[in-house]
Amino acid sequence: MSEVLSDNGAALKDLKDLVVSQFSDNVLETQYRYGELSIVVKRDSILKVLTFLRDDAGCLFKQLIDICGVDYPERAERFDVVYHLLSLKHNLRVRVKVHTDEDTPVPSTVSLFSAANWFEREAWDLYGIFFDNHPDPRRILTDYGFEGHPLRKDFPLTGYVEVRYDDEQKRVVYEPVKLVQDFRNFDFESPWEGIQHVLPGDEKAEDKV
Repeated sequence: MSEVLSDNGAALKDLKDLVVSQFSDNVLETQYRYGELSIVVKRDSILKVLTFLRDDAGCLFKQLIDICGVDYPERAERFDVVYHLLSLKHNLRVRVKVHTDEDTPVPSTVSLFSAANWFEREAWDLYGIFFDNHPDPRRILTDYGFEGHPLRKDFPLTGYVEVRYDDEQKRVVYEPVKLVQDFRNFDFESPWEGIQHVLPGDEKAEDKV
């Protein structure tokens, strides 16, 4: 911890030492940056670590603020699952992370924090991170029948399908994405007149002195 500690820095350093002492075989990494503490733990130990952070008198992180995913497609375990916790008792925040891949589920934390329900559904919907023993593993933001997970780095910007209401069939239909406009090179004046090979002012370069 080479950085200058913030107002809560000493308390977070004590917290880090406490967690490491309790879970020496389960903590993979700790970081203190910009006044924030991050703890990376083994995937299978996330329930034990979060239970300790919630219930221990020196922690009391009773509020789960957020669960989110991060995608690093160049890694074998491409996803980080990030848990943000708040202790109102000690006025502290901590970030806990686990690594996983596309096929290996992460233990669900709904049994510890009821707020985890929708957060984990969102991580599944947008990243494809599956949570084992989740009570309601459905998509939450994308539409029914949506293909893929749109916050993955390798998800195409145009998506795979588009949705529209068909007046003849009187229902919503899914169709492959069709770009209605080919790529166009725009000039600096009017994008509807096509590019000019000589921009205004450039003709002066052709003048002979």
